[in-house]
Amino acid sequence: MNLKKCIALAILTATGGVAMADEPIVGLITKTDTNPFFVKMKEGAQQRAKLKGAKLLTAAGRADGDNAGQVTAIENMVAAGAKAIMITPSDSKAIVPAIKKARAAGVLVIALDSPTEPQDATDALFATDNYKAGTLIGQYAKAAFAGKPAKIAMLDLFPGHPVGIARHNGFLAGFGAPGISAKTVAPAKTADVVCMADSFGDQGKGQTAMENCLQKNPDINLVYTINEPAAAGAYKALKALGKEKNVMIVSVDGGCAGVRDVKAGVIAATSQQYPLNMAGLGVEAGVEYAKNGKKASGYVDTGVTLISDKQQPGVASRDTAFGLNACWGK
Repeated sequence: MNLKKCIALAILTATGGVAMADEPIVGLITKTDTNPFFVKMKEGAQQRAKLKGAKLLTAAGRADGDNAGQVTAIENMVAAGAKAIMITPSDSKAIVPAIKKARAAGVLVIALDSPTEPQDATDALFATDNYKAGTLIGQYAKAAFAGKPAKIAMLDLFPGHPVGIARHNGFLAGFGAPGISAKTVAPAKTADVVCMADSFGDQGKGQTAMENCLQKNPDINLVYTINEPAAAGAYKALKALGKEKNVMIVSVDGGCAGVRDVKAGVIAATSQQYPLNMAGLGVEAGVEYAKNGKKASGYVDTGVTLISDKQQPGVASRDTAFGLNACWGK
């Protein structure tokens, strides 16, 4: 048995056995298998694959930014006979050659959550409008501050990632910064941003980033975070210094833990996205291609909703009851 067949058999075995002859094979590759967002995405893909009678292969990078792990996963899934692969790219540029090879082999490739660079390196993109997600929490913070001077810490993802840039710039635009749009290609910085640090979307790294920002400027009163794990880390750092009641945190994700943090006052507002729907639509598109050869194409907006526990004048948001009921499951 050659190496490719060995790899294919290993993947199929690891994900639940060999697929039936008429069972389309679809793959899902996430950035990590620990981030709650990607855990929920995998759950959504599993649910829809079962419903559609498809075989789902899954893989993930070791950490956010692990491009090599994702490249290997693509190669393994192609060898295993996947007709469609969904991927949340860790490195939007470096992953493109591997995607190009998969597409050349007749595999439909759909980006979930994060686009590639260029975006048309994949057949389609199913994702949150990340600029809008940032704008919503920026507008909320602006209304809440009501003209009070802000000293902002921004806990970003990591350099160069389009999702991180879109949310970052959307937040600043929503907070009222001029000259920023969804087409702005680099993270903007305004006079009221006193610290920018990378959290990698991780709670521990988010805590460290917040600690470093507070050392530079102890008067920070507003914190933007790329996601809710980073927000939890920021809150922990603030609480250790007794500052948690005087600093507003806003974030993106809308997971169950994050919505509970909004209700508890840890996070003031969050933009809820819908990974269950994102992955489910991806599986459906993959099965359609496998059975009928019809390719998904273009960008599909999978929705975003502002969740807060306190309404602000002129800002449309849903309360935490809605958030917990939806809990990424829209």
